[in-house]
Amino acid sequence: MNPDTLDLEARAHSEHAHELRLWLRLLTCSQLIEKRVRTGLRENFDTTLPRFDLMAQLERHPEGLKMKELSHRLMVTGGNVTGITDQLVAEGLVERMGVDGDRRAFRVRLTDHGREQFVDMARQHEQWIVAAFEGLSARDLDNLHKLLGKVKQHQLDINQGGE
Repeated sequence: MNPDTLDLEARAHSEHAHELRLWLRLLTCSQLIEKRVRTGLRENFDTTLPRFDLMAQLERHPEGLKMKELSHRLMVTGGNVTGITDQLVAEGLVERMGVDGDRRAFRVRLTDHGREQFVDMARQHEQWIVAAFEGLSARDLDNLHKLLGKVKQHQLDINQGGE
């Protein structure tokens, strides 16, 4: 890492609460892993993480998804989904189909070619994620997973109480 480029964690001073330093470490780790994945997708597959994510949603739903469903699952605007979908259609990786009973709606699904390409990307993606945690033992991984599960559950509880 370029020493001139300070990440968020490095900018935290000793007067910050322990919890804030922990949050910044989690965020830094997430950003570093995501950067590796983005770079790998670009260099190895000439694609982007948003395109990969859209294809991953479609891979889980072989019958396809409506554009609105894709937008909801990806937590992005319909315009973003439309732009990515247009690119993938042009490359023959996904196809649009009409929805019976709704002339305005489209269902999107992977083509056979798109499914083949996604399987290759998903295998490599998994290898990058596994490599990101190679420095941890099986016990460390299990403990980290359990602890983060507690943090996640606490956040879900807080969010439920606030609605």
